[in-house]
Amino acid sequence: MDPLLFLLVLVALFPISEAQVDGEPQLTAHVNLSDLQAAVSDMRAKSYYGFAILLQMLNGTAQQNRPLTFFMPGDLQLSEYPISVHHLEDFLTSHAISMPLSFNDLLHFPTGSLVPTGVDNKMIRINNRGRANFYVNNAHIVTPNICNGTYFRCHGIDAVIQFGNVSST
Repeated sequence: MDPLLFLLVLVALFPISEAQVDGEPQLTAHVNLSDLQAAVSDMRAKSYYGFAILLQMLNGTAQQNRPLTFFMPGDLQLSEYPISVHHLEDFLTSHAISMPLSFNDLLHFPTGSLVPTGVDNKMIRINNRGRANFYVNNAHIVTPNICNGTYFRCHGIDAVIQFGNVSST
């Protein structure tokens, strides 16, 4: 199946309403604080403390008010990566896609699929060689399905996601 067609079909499966803000259409979804708290609790339960702390630092930004799938580097990888407070939201949303997908959902993406992140012009390239060998750009999914809520899904990865000239792994 054509990756673009697949992505369009997938997007059509997830209802998102359109609202007007300052005359401009905005995509919105109804996410409550308990969904975010449950996701943070799930992250902590699997020892993704650094990512949970970074997410809590955003404290109610627009990115947290829509369904997302997070790809979370471990604490060691985060500690080695310089993250500025001014670029925190960009960092977190570059590690997210705008729909909640379980690992089984991700397995339907063929190798070479490009999925947009929450940051303009940053795409995640899927390298799908099965459950034990699934990559998003340079990062291997090592702990799938950490968060399994309605609005937030998250998967542990072994590296900070790199962007630019993304090659297959």
